[in-house]
Amino acid sequence: MTSKDLIVSPRGLRFRGHYFPCTIGRGGITNSKKEGDGATPRGVHRIVDAFYRPDRMLPPCDWATPVHLGDLWCDDPEHIEYNHLVSAPFSASHEVMRRADPMYDLVLTTDWNWPTAEKGKGSAIFIHQWRRPGAPTAGCIGLDRWHLRWITARITKESRLMIL
Repeated sequence: MTSKDLIVSPRGLRFRGHYFPCTIGRGGITNSKKEGDGATPRGVHRIVDAFYRPDRMLPPCDWATPVHLGDLWCDDPEHIEYNHLVSAPFSASHEVMRRADPMYDLVLTTDWNWPTAEKGKGSAIFIHQWRRPGAPTAGCIGLDRWHLRWITARITKESRLMIL
């Protein structure tokens, strides 16, 4: 563990000496993640990208990638692009990255089951804005919007997400 790491524990998410309330998946924390189980995978995960809505905010860090209309995330375990960013039109199961609500205005992606995805092991383990305090996610880490922006401005490519 280093000061660059984000540590999720029952107390919340710790980063740079601060604790932030966070939410996890409705299925709790698991050692054996499966697509659709709603669980958050335990372990050490690298932060591999930051996606943001350029129509709603300025770049949150110098390595962030803007989300465009038609950007999707494939969550179909049978598809060759499983657990990767894809573009519309796309007929396989997916999540829309440019949502009407603010939940994905800023998304940190992890290397969970990426870049080589194992079929059915789970996709899209993100750090994103929560729906509301205490509301579980589908397996991601959810944070208050302003806490997420504060963290994103201070993480580096060496930062890791550690789920204990």
